[in-house]
Amino acid sequence: MISNNPIDDNRMLQTRRHFFGKMAQGIGALALGSLLKDDLFAGSPVFANGLTQFAPKAKRVIYLFQSGGPSPQDLFDHKPMLQKLNGEDMREHLKMTQRVTGMTKNQASFPFAGTHYKFEKHGKSGAEISELLPHIASISDEICILKNMYTEAINHDPAVTFFQTGAQIAGRPSFGSWLSYGLGTMNKDLPSFVAMVSRGTGRPNCQPLYDRLWGSGFLPTEHAGVKFMSIGDPVLYLQNPKGMSGQARRKMLDQVAKLNEKKLEDFGDPEIYARIQQYELAYRMQTSVPELTDFSDEPKHILDMYGPDVHKRGSYAYNCLMARRLAERGVQFTQLFHMGWDQHFTLPKQLPGQCKDTDQASAALIKDLKQRGMLDDTLVVWGGEFGRTSYSQGKLTKDTYGRDHHPRCFPIWMAGGGVKPGITHGQTDQFGYNIVDKDGNPVHPDKHHYNPNAVHVHDLHATMMHLLGIDHTKLTYKYQGRNFRLTDVHGQVVKDILS
Repeated sequence: MISNNPIDDNRMLQTRRHFFGKMAQGIGALALGSLLKDDLFAGSPVFANGLTQFAPKAKRVIYLFQSGGPSPQDLFDHKPMLQKLNGEDMREHLKMTQRVTGMTKNQASFPFAGTHYKFEKHGKSGAEISELLPHIASISDEICILKNMYTEAINHDPAVTFFQTGAQIAGRPSFGSWLSYGLGTMNKDLPSFVAMVSRGTGRPNCQPLYDRLWGSGFLPTEHAGVKFMSIGDPVLYLQNPKGMSGQARRKMLDQVAKLNEKKLEDFGDPEIYARIQQYELAYRMQTSVPELTDFSDEPKHILDMYGPDVHKRGSYAYNCLMARRLAERGVQFTQLFHMGWDQHFTLPKQLPGQCKDTDQASAALIKDLKQRGMLDDTLVVWGGEFGRTSYSQGKLTKDTYGRDHHPRCFPIWMAGGGVKPGITHGQTDQFGYNIVDKDGNPVHPDKHHYNPNAVHVHDLHATMMHLLGIDHTKLTYKYQGRNFRLTDVHGQVVKDILS
C-alpha cells in the first residue's frame, strides 16, 4: 500500500539497484561491491556488471582529439588531382550528393582547391604526409593511418559529442567514463579518467568545448572525467581553504562521510557512495597531483623532445607530457582536446600555426612511450570529428582558400596498444570526396550494414574497446528500462588493423 509520505513511498518503491544497496551480506553485498567498483574489483578485468573479458592488448588510452576538423587534403590524404583541377567547379566532375552545411549551400560555385603544401613518402611504410607535419612524418612506421573514417554528423557540437559518447545528442556517458565503470582504476590516488584542454593558434576563437564531453552521463558520477586546469590549482579546489589545516580537513571529511554513510544505509543510492568516493579521492589528490605536475624530475632531453611550449602550462606540449606521466601512474583514459582546427577561410594563414602547436609534441609522445616500453600497451589515437571539403569555401585565390565540413571521409591515426604499425587502412577517391574500395569503386557506407572498406565512429569505438579487452556489446548499463552501451546497437571491430 502506498502511503501519503513521499519518503516512505520512495523506500517502498526502491529499484533493484537500491535493493542490493541495502543488503549487508551475501550476493547483495557482492553485487553492490561490483556495481560500485569496490577495492575488491579495482584494477582487475572484472566489469561492474560482473562479466570477465579476454586479455587486453592495451592497458590505457591517450586520445589526442583535434577539435575542429583537420584538413585531410593538406595533411594526410594527398590529392594531386586537386592541383590539376584547381579552380574548376566540383559539380562538373562528380555528383555532389553529400549534405552541405548552411555556410556553403548558397555558393554560386564549388571550386576545387589544391593544397599549398608538399607531400613526401616517409619510412618503410611509404606514408604520404604533408610538410606541415615533419615530426609526425618521422614516426610514420609507428602509426596506423585510417583514411576511411566517416560520420553522419556535419556540425561541430554533435560531431565532437558523437566521438566522445557514441551519440550526437548530449547526455550519454563519455568513452573514458565507460572504461572507468567497466575496468575500475589502477591508481586509487588519481582519477581513472582525466581531460585536458588547450587552445591552438590556428583559429583561437573557434567553437567552445563543454564539460559534458568528459561527463559520466547516466553512469554514477564517480566515473566522470576530472578536468586538469591550465591556470590556478591543477584540479579545482585542490588546496585547503585559507585557515583550514590538513588535520581539520580530514576531520571534516570524516564527519561528512558519516552523514553520507547514514544516507547510504537508509536509501542504498549508489550516487551517495560515489560522493563519498569523490571526497576521498579529492583528499588523496592533494598529495598525488602536486607530484604529478612537477616536471623537475624530467631530464632536459625529454623536455626538449616535446618542444619549447612544454614549459607553458596548458599548452598542447605540456598536456602531452602530462598524459605520459598520467599513463605511467595508472590513469586509464587521458583525453587531450586541442582547439582551433577549423579553417573555413584563409587556411594557408591558419593551418601552419595549428600544425606547429601539435606536430612535435604528438610525435614526442609516441617516441617517449616507446623508449619507456609503454607503447605496446598504450593505445594512442589522433584525430578530429570530421574532414574538410575539397572545394573552397568562399573565394578561391592564388594565395588563399578555405574548407567547409566534410563528414563523408577523413583520416585519423592510431599507434601502440595492439594496432599494426606502419600501415594505411582504406582510401578515398582522387577528389577526396568518397571512400573507395581497393578497386577504386565508390563505397556508400551505412552504419546499419558493416563495410570493411569504411570505418564508422561506432566501429572505432568497438575496436578501441576490443584492444582494451572489452566486448563492446557486453559492457552495458541499464537506464530508464533499457540496456545502453557506448556503441548503441552498432559497431564492428576493424580486424585488419589489429596486430
